[in-house]
Amino acid sequence: MDFFYPNYTNDFWRICGICFHDDKHYYVDLENKTYRRELIEQMLRQRGIGLYDTATVVRRLKNTASDKDLEVVEPTDIAALLRQIPLCQAVCTTGQKATDLLCAQLAITEQPPVGKYVAFSFEGRPMRLYRMPSSSRAYPLAVERKAEYYRSVLCTP
Repeated sequence: MDFFYPNYTNDFWRICGICFHDDKHYYVDLENKTYRRELIEQMLRQRGIGLYDTATVVRRLKNTASDKDLEVVEPTDIAALLRQIPLCQAVCTTGQKATDLLCAQLAITEQPPVGKYVAFSFEGRPMRLYRMPSSSRAYPLAVERKAEYYRSVLCTP
């Protein structure tokens, strides 16, 4: 997969549309039931937002993306990624498994509740770990409410 959140039923790009344009369809190609990838990539570059997974190789134990049905075969080297982006000041996770993996790798002892953050230090760099609600429609929260959480991290200087 060469594009994050390509599943049309996932609300991540709708959340970004609400956060940045007060329009949940801003990044959505309604006619073709897909996303406006060029606009999305432009927005990510302009805002300095990077997306990556906490696991590089995952085995699905069932035909779902639920944390309980995923086995991490190879975790991503988060520290190596952070060394490549020295201006990064915050990381976000959306699931318990991702939060657990990131905290274990970076020796973060306290996990934030959904919608909050904890401060930590990475190789002397002050950072924040935000825990965001899942953008999956399976997560029982309206897209507008999810956007309120994301706005707190994506739209803060």
